[in-house]
Amino acid sequence: QVHVVESGGGLVQAGGSLRLSCAASGGTVSTNGMGWFRQTPGNEREFVASLGWGGRSPVYADSMKGRFTISRDTAKNTVYLEMNSLKPEDTAVYLCNSYVLGRRPLGSWGQGTQVTVSS
Repeated sequence: QVHVVESGGGLVQAGGSLRLSCAASGGTVSTNGMGWFRQTPGNEREFVASLGWGGRSPVYADSMKGRFTISRDTAKNTVYLEMNSLKPEDTAVYLCNSYVLGRRPLGSWGQGTQVTVSS
């Protein structure tokens, strides 16, 4: 089974940037289809972005388009989420999933990394 570990969260002021990392290991690792979700207390996990399958372009939630960029380092089995122009409403625990299909998380979850955006 694939194991993923997130890192890179922290406290940032509104308008700032952060880069999250998700390192995958174990099982049949592939960065294809890996993706990010986020969750705030009392709410369901929300899709953020995922890498495309078969060479397709990444997929983003509408509210993240133009601000967030998902990318990968295949050699390191690591997926990144570059977040720019952060807003207080982006405050959440960001979680990586090892297999996202049609915006649905079907793979392994990490423990998450907290992102807090202050106004």
